[in-house]
Amino acid sequence: MKKSYLFYILFVLAFQFINAQSVTFVSEKTNKPLPKVSVFGKDGSILAFSDIDGKIDKKSIDPAQEKFQIIYDNFSVATLSYSDFDKEIIKINDRVKDIETVVIKNNKPAKYIFVKGNFNSYVTVNNKLNCYTDGIVTYIFDNKTKKLKSTNVEQYRVYRLEDVKFEKKQTAMWDYDATLEVPDLKEVGNILDYKSKRSTIKELKGGQKDQIEITGEALQKKEFALFGYRFFDIKSILNLSYEKGSKKTLRDLLEFNEINFLKLKHKSEPDYNQLILYTNFYPTELNFSNENDIEKVKFKTDNSNYQSKFWESPSFPNMQSVFSSFFKDDLKEQQNKK
Repeated sequence: MKKSYLFYILFVLAFQFINAQSVTFVSEKTNKPLPKVSVFGKDGSILAFSDIDGKIDKKSIDPAQEKFQIIYDNFSVATLSYSDFDKEIIKINDRVKDIETVVIKNNKPAKYIFVKGNFNSYVTVNNKLNCYTDGIVTYIFDNKTKKLKSTNVEQYRVYRLEDVKFEKKQTAMWDYDATLEVPDLKEVGNILDYKSKRSTIKELKGGQKDQIEITGEALQKKEFALFGYRFFDIKSILNLSYEKGSKKTLRDLLEFNEINFLKLKHKSEPDYNQLILYTNFYPTELNFSNENDIEKVKFKTDNSNYQSKFWESPSFPNMQSVFSSFFKDDLKEQQNKK
């Protein structure tokens, strides 16, 4: 009896210790966990991003930052002090804007499915923004197999910081605009068939939508060396939101988010630099067609390319306004090609 009681006490203490290391964001309306909540420090660094259980690691919150902006659904929803993170649960107003209805333009059977929407993508180096892009994109899927046939960017903007430069042996100083990506939706049409020995899949059924989180890792125990550079600790987190109780098909897709992590350094550098690429897509239209020809522009990060101020739409995921509130004039738009 004494041994079992001691084991029970140790288990409770261990659970409380582990639990104390994390903070959980929940909805103020439903008390459900809130994934994809970003914690920004006062200098614009992204210190944490909540997982599908709404959790962040408390150790990632740097007390030197003093004040913290909480960003949810591309909007600032709260300002917190360091002492606020002493709580195990933080409630967030998650009804910043209603979920946009995806407009179905043509419901007749056809060879292709067109999924059009808004995207943004940005890279951070050691938690600080390095470059940013957003725009409008249309994905074309085969209607029979639901496989992605093409990705077609229609308009986009690119922003870069003024103080980045290329020094061969100082990877923290590089401009990583070449790593900016338009969201890759190749698995979205058959997400329930997604299987991988290296991935973990979790699902969260919420009040308004169902969410799926797929995580994967590589190079966790040994680094990879190439041309004097070292690569280590590769991770990916894929979040997908679908209509509540749906079959998780293309017409049910509400939101796509992916985060890719990589640690990089030159062999002469003492420490690794943490690179993180965030990509997000929000569908607005779904159309069926027997033709797969569409107007598009070439996505190049040394310029913007747009004909209209698409970012002024109230539903557009304009993270540029969040970043510019921290970096002001240092965040420069690349010249519009149009």
